[in-house]
Amino acid sequence: MSPNLTYVVVVGVLVAAGVTLLLERSLTRVLMGIVLLANGVNVSILAGGRFGGAPIVGTTPDGEMSDPLPQAMILTAIVITLGITAFLLALAYRSWRLVGNDEVQDDVEDRRIVTLAEQDAGPGGDEESDEDSDDEGTTGP
Repeated sequence: MSPNLTYVVVVGVLVAAGVTLLLERSLTRVLMGIVLLANGVNVSILAGGRFGGAPIVGTTPDGEMSDPLPQAMILTAIVITLGITAFLLALAYRSWRLVGNDEVQDDVEDRRIVTLAEQDAGPGGDEESDEDSDDEGTTGP
């Protein structure tokens, strides 16, 4: 069974928008990105299932039953997404109460490590390039 083109386009748009929002620094946009990404994955799982009648033995012939596994997986994914959403909402609210915005700032320790790494590399960049410049006057065997 090939997937419907509409499902493929919807999944692509939801996942692309979700990933784009995940790359932002605002926790509200990260939250929206998680929700869109989760909905895109849910539609993708739904498109992978078989369509048909209710999967209840005795009410629908065996060959015409829909696959209940994707439906169960989507329900589980919805519950997990709800928990992650509640956690991110709590983080965003706490950040808003403490700092006044929900933007994630760079860590001071991370900036210090990057500065030390740049100082260790020296003004020319890599240490290997300094060694290569010393060997310019010599010829190989």
